[in-house]
Amino acid sequence: MNPDKPADKKIAEKPHYYGHRTRLKEKLLHKPDALADYEILELILMQALPRVDVKPLAKQLIKQFGSLANVIAADAEQIKQLKGIGDTVVAAIKLNHIVSIKMTQSQIEHRHVINSWQELLDYCRVSMAYADLEQFSLIALNQRNHVIDQSLLQSGTINHVTLYPREIIKHALQKGATAVILVHNHPSGSAKPSKGDIAFTEKLHQALKPLDIALHDHIIITASEHYSFRQNGLLFGK
Repeated sequence: MNPDKPADKKIAEKPHYYGHRTRLKEKLLHKPDALADYEILELILMQALPRVDVKPLAKQLIKQFGSLANVIAADAEQIKQLKGIGDTVVAAIKLNHIVSIKMTQSQIEHRHVINSWQELLDYCRVSMAYADLEQFSLIALNQRNHVIDQSLLQSGTINHVTLYPREIIKHALQKGATAVILVHNHPSGSAKPSKGDIAFTEKLHQALKPLDIALHDHIIITASEHYSFRQNGLLFGK
């Protein structure tokens, strides 16, 4: 057999991206802070597509959705619209989203809310800030202000969701909460409360008072900012 034959040479060669993957893994182990967003996404995609050069796909996803966080939190059907992406890739991406939510959720469970304000904001941002639809979540607390439950109560359209105080009251009573924090996202990107947000918060606060359930805060969250009703003096009857 002639070792100089092009066919033999081709068989002996490894795919061009093998060396890149090795360097990327070493960077992950030794200099993780130096990883670019698309490189982190490459590492995720490598698990789903072990025999494909995923660098172009990672960059395409970042370009399409704007950031790594947006890719991870994107709707599965939106991700699948890109060429070359199927259920295996979507599953790998969404698994990382679930892990992120679980990690931030575990950081605030059974902690005092005041001492874990940043962890609370991180959880809210990871779990719902990047959603395309407006959502309402309720965080229930016990007498020691420890988080005992976080639940998504309602999801609506891109700029509207219907929620009634009685739904929040029912959930709070079921969980045995003595205080609650209401959280909802603004897909528009602005955390400024609407007149409807302010009116609903006042109505909810008044409905909870006879039940001795405190409304600690109403937080509006976006990918880049948040708005606290308490910090801005918009909780009524304090």
